[in-house]
Amino acid sequence: MYKLAANIVKAILKLSGSKARVYEEQNLPKDGGFIIACTHTGYVDILNLGISVYPREIHFMAKKQLFDMKSLGWLINRLNAFPVDRDNPGPSVIKIPTQLLKEGKIVGIFPSGTRNAEGTDLKQGAITIAQLSKSQIVPAAYVGASSVGDVLKRNKGYLIYGEPFYVTGKGKEGREEFTHHLEAELLRLTEELHQRIADQKK
Repeated sequence: MYKLAANIVKAILKLSGSKARVYEEQNLPKDGGFIIACTHTGYVDILNLGISVYPREIHFMAKKQLFDMKSLGWLINRLNAFPVDRDNPGPSVIKIPTQLLKEGKIVGIFPSGTRNAEGTDLKQGAITIAQLSKSQIVPAAYVGASSVGDVLKRNKGYLIYGEPFYVTGKGKEGREEFTHHLEAELLRLTEELHQRIADQKK
């Protein structure tokens, strides 16, 4: 079902002009499991991120409440998403993505792009998973179309990948150090993407 959905989404976004222009694709590892930690503004960034790495598939971490909606839960479950209870995170928050990474799959996490409490928790979650699984984490930033309305208005999307890194720090101090590093990278990539867009419009 993922293949069918990816091809449909790709065609729709391409026809609408909202298919993201992707920068620095060479930063994506060619094989093996890794984490993509991308800024998040709406549903369209999820779609653009997914088709940017296709035919490889991304297993997205999604909040548990989405799976409680009968039709949506059925759909996203078949599109490789897995649930996370952000209010009461249990062992599965680490166990499921770690197993996927060991199987050589890509895990997608959307830590908030803003400096709020939830964003910090999600960034640290991404770092913890990378630390325990010894997997690379690729920071990414998205700017542009974020909703169905934006797609109908033919708004463009832009996506940039940063250089992958391993979490080499140990324990809590290591997680804190690399959480700050991830925050800084997401901010830097967002600023770089805005600059590229401005340069393109000149």
